[in-house]
Amino acid sequence: MKAAMVTGKEEVTIRQVDAPIPGDDEVLIKVKTAGVCGSDLHLFHGTHAFRKPPAVLGHEVAGDIVKLGKNVKGYKIGDRVTVEPHLGCGVCEFCKQGLVNLCTAKKAPGTPGWIGTFVEYFNAPAKTLYKLDDAIPYDIGTLVEPLAVAVHALARASAPAKDCIVILGVGTIGLLTQVVAREMGYKTIITTDTAPFNREMSLKQGAAAALNPITEDVVAKVKELTGGRGADLAIVAAGAPGILDQASACVRKRGEIGLVAMITEKIPFYCYSVVFNEQTIYGAMTYETRDFEAAADMVNGGLDLSDFVTQKLSLDRSQEALDLLSQKKENVVKVIVTV
Repeated sequence: MKAAMVTGKEEVTIRQVDAPIPGDDEVLIKVKTAGVCGSDLHLFHGTHAFRKPPAVLGHEVAGDIVKLGKNVKGYKIGDRVTVEPHLGCGVCEFCKQGLVNLCTAKKAPGTPGWIGTFVEYFNAPAKTLYKLDDAIPYDIGTLVEPLAVAVHALARASAPAKDCIVILGVGTIGLLTQVVAREMGYKTIITTDTAPFNREMSLKQGAAAALNPITEDVVAKVKELTGGRGADLAIVAAGAPGILDQASACVRKRGEIGLVAMITEKIPFYCYSVVFNEQTIYGAMTYETRDFEAAADMVNGGLDLSDFVTQKLSLDRSQEALDLLSQKKENVVKVIVTV
């Protein structure tokens, strides 16, 4: 079968590989769509923490079950599914708490022992599957995974107040976080992004303001829209020098700052305001299973994410798909690879 692999820095090659043979507790999926994620860009650029070339791209997927392992129950050939793409060891302290995302021995697509999703056929344990309703297009089903990241980013917040949230960076994850915040009942949503298209998309999705952090005073606008109080929560969904300081300045006393962006370079941070205002900072690493389940329920329930699929390219054009997201020569939110 065909597989799109990163074989060198910013180099994608289509190779012929053996199709996976599903184990007794697994299914084989005929891949219909796979999503290009920011973590794929880290692999593409050679900055990923643990995925190194050569490696098959992808972990976001939707498709049809074409083969069942002998122990699989509750599924049948032809079922349309997506996959929660990580598998914990099951015995560590984190797995025992349901925190598979923090398991240090977890398996993920594109790492040894589990092929990536930029392929014609993909194997997955039955316990990682989520059915997609017949009315849900495959490309929208693929968005369950990044939507789960957004669900987890907001689920990690502990402050009960939902008067105002600021989302710094509205690329794919930032926009999906905005959607989840809207669904959770945040009254005022303020976003930032340097890309005009992303800001326009954010306004279309209901933001009270979508600001250019280069040309506008983000902190002043947040204070204006909150009567001088500041936001209850700021989500950092982009990386830039000063963005942590900006997040802290936007947040009220005893507010929270959630970090979901994978910032791989050191950036300065003046932490005095965190202490002075007794703010809380937390990280959000992918998702827990309950977050993925919630995201799947939202999509199957009819949540409209169609605006976010901005490009579709065939598997043979995977190099172009990565270049497109990396270089942003077009207006882009989510690039979907079709198989």
